[in-house]
Amino acid sequence: MKTVPFSKSDIEHIASTFHTPFYIYDETAIRNNVRRLKNAFKWNPGFKEYFAVKSTPTPKILKLFRQEGCGAECASLTELMLAERCGFEGRDIMFTSNVTTVEEYQYASRLVAIINLDDAAHIPILEACTGIPETVCFRLNFGDQLKYGESVLIDFTNSKFGSTKPQLEAAYPTVHNLGAKHFGIHAQFGCHKRNPEFFGINARKVFAFAAELFEKTGIVIDFVNLAGGIGIPYHAEDEPADIEAISLQIKRAYDETIGKSTLPPVSLYTELGIYMTGPYGYFVSRVLHVKQAYKTFVGLDASTNCFMSPLRYNNYHHITIMGKESAEPVQHYEITGALCEDRDRFATDRLLPQITAGDLLVFHDAGAYGYSHGNNFNGRLRPAELLLHGNGNVSLIRRHETPDDYFSTMIF
Repeated sequence: MKTVPFSKSDIEHIASTFHTPFYIYDETAIRNNVRRLKNAFKWNPGFKEYFAVKSTPTPKILKLFRQEGCGAECASLTELMLAERCGFEGRDIMFTSNVTTVEEYQYASRLVAIINLDDAAHIPILEACTGIPETVCFRLNFGDQLKYGESVLIDFTNSKFGSTKPQLEAAYPTVHNLGAKHFGIHAQFGCHKRNPEFFGINARKVFAFAAELFEKTGIVIDFVNLAGGIGIPYHAEDEPADIEAISLQIKRAYDETIGKSTLPPVSLYTELGIYMTGPYGYFVSRVLHVKQAYKTFVGLDASTNCFMSPLRYNNYHHITIMGKESAEPVQHYEITGALCEDRDRFATDRLLPQITAGDLLVFHDAGAYGYSHGNNFNGRLRPAELLLHGNGNVSLIRRHETPDDYFSTMIF
């Protein structure tokens, strides 16, 4: 049973103060999740989480992670600027980009961020525009198919990300000869997975490469960044990821590869987004109209330009109708917005309790890749973001857009 951290009267008061639609994030739950993650990986003294800025690029959320001792993973110039303004600096920033500009390399270098090269062929570009930094990381492309059961998650031979093993075996000695002293490996595992064995199997591949690289080249890998991968339970009947079990599987893979090699101990980094904030954010919108045609359509005061996950990824998001949490589902609804686009639907054929105009609908698991995927199609404006504190108070952490915001970049 999915629940919300506020009552109907609480959320009605919040809605009357800040107006719908809005995102609201549970600060206490996010902090507790960070601490649980760090505790699960305490077996690795150098463990560090680099929160994926792209998932929830909001200053108050980023500062929360900085207060909890996390770093920031950035992928663009603007994200680097945002991280800097939120107080991140130096090795607390992981710059994981691709098709990278000179300006971005220079900005990351000025911040002394860890630069994670997607393309080994960019070594001369980096050397020419900033010089080779003391710490260099490379993104590894496995070169095979990453599977989850019988499904292919990533066909690395068709992926634009990362460099091949032979390319990296040549790249590490090259940057070492150019002055680099510390080295990392970055690998992506896909996303939305909760099976602990999945992480052990794929972490083993990265750890084995680190050990092989040391044997072949003498390059000592200081850290391995196991990026992304951990999913969340979107459906009420889904079990959440067992982070302790995932950590145990990764530890076994570490002990059986790096632990049995002559490579010195390696720090473990993660680069998570959905797992860190996804379950602890909610999208709240009010029902404007209920329309009966060939189907029953519920029209909200928000459109999917505000919350694209159901449309872009076809993700299921559980819906709570405030005040009707225990009511029996009685009717199938199409939950829609106001875009001139028939796919503008938050849910299709969803069996729910009776809905009437004025009801507040809360979409669960909206804490990551919600606001950040927003757009202004049809001139629709993006919503506010709120932070629910442990004492029950609520802060506005991003205001609603206005027409002036929409027109601000236009030249008439």
